[in-house]
Amino acid sequence: MTELHFDPLAGRRPVGATAAILGELRDRHRAFRSTFGRGFWVLTRHEDALAVLRDPKTFSSASVNALDPDPRYRWIPEMLDPPEHTAWRTLLRDHFAPAAVKARESRIREHCAALVDAAVTAGECEFVDAFAVPFPAVIFLELLGLPVDRLDTFLAWERAILHGPPTANQARITAMQEVTAMFDEEIERRRADPGDDLLSAAASWRMNGAAIPREDLLAFCLLLFMAGLDTVTAQLSYAFWHLAEFPDDQRAVRDDPALIPGMVEDLIRAYAIVQPGRKVTRDVEFAGCRMKAGDMVMLPLLAINRDPAVFPDPGRVDPARAGNRHLGFAAGPHRCLGAHLARTEMRVALEEWHRRVPGYRLAANDDAVEHAYGLLGLDRLPLTWRPA
Repeated sequence: MTELHFDPLAGRRPVGATAAILGELRDRHRAFRSTFGRGFWVLTRHEDALAVLRDPKTFSSASVNALDPDPRYRWIPEMLDPPEHTAWRTLLRDHFAPAAVKARESRIREHCAALVDAAVTAGECEFVDAFAVPFPAVIFLELLGLPVDRLDTFLAWERAILHGPPTANQARITAMQEVTAMFDEEIERRRADPGDDLLSAAASWRMNGAAIPREDLLAFCLLLFMAGLDTVTAQLSYAFWHLAEFPDDQRAVRDDPALIPGMVEDLIRAYAIVQPGRKVTRDVEFAGCRMKAGDMVMLPLLAINRDPAVFPDPGRVDPARAGNRHLGFAAGPHRCLGAHLARTEMRVALEEWHRRVPGYRLAANDDAVEHAYGLLGLDRLPLTWRPA
């Protein structure tokens, strides 16, 4: 058994540094045990990660953060295993199905185009704040029926929850409590005066013929809040960094928009933002490691999605990549429910941006840095182009 002091929270780095570090670890170790914190296993290969994600009986989602094996919270349905998890997915399925996302696409495109139009004449922007944050966040708030004018408050909560150290962090716990209190009020409003938003639907859900307990419904709302305000933002920040850094890829999607869906798919593969954890339920030997019940396992998808055994030339983004079996949306029972919405938002963003904005580049490489707390993502991305 190999032991290493692998610290997944090692601050902010130049963009691409995390992929390089994880890639070197993957090339040297199929699996290892990190001595950081309370210790956890790290699996780096695609085959092993897929097996873990498909086996909730052995690798439970009771904790999904390898650094926090005994969390004081329960995010629903992410931190549930089947069959309880399956019942929640059934309630949510229609709201995120392809048909439901398709019905929202015109609004997604309208909002996206307005943001791009507001930026294009300036010839420059700080992409994260100007676009990557407000584009998916407003769509998400409209889906839930939450007030868009409170976005700054919501984002402050989200950053405290997801962008700080995951353990022994009172700011994180306080923010989760404040979000939960807000949703408690919103759910009561929907029960008194329902609308056509997701929160109104959730307020009336029943499971096995009984009303869902208040604490479970609020735990579900908390998870939805975190996923909706951070994931697509992080993915967009990496996508546009890549397109600014690699002008041939940028030129390809501008000249041939038909390449955009494939480009989106391979960007999600090459810049996977999630490092999910699983909790071992029984003593088991896996990937050459003797794991004990209660141990935590980390799956750094950024390394796993660049496994050369599965993805030829894995560091290259290829919109025509065949058989793209990436795990950017995970796999198994916990495969990302919002995958259709995320893909649509990413596709529309690339279409509308490249329809309006001429060739752009990084304005200052030193200002583009990635963070490793919670989801991987970029704090800032200054872009510049010749204004029309």
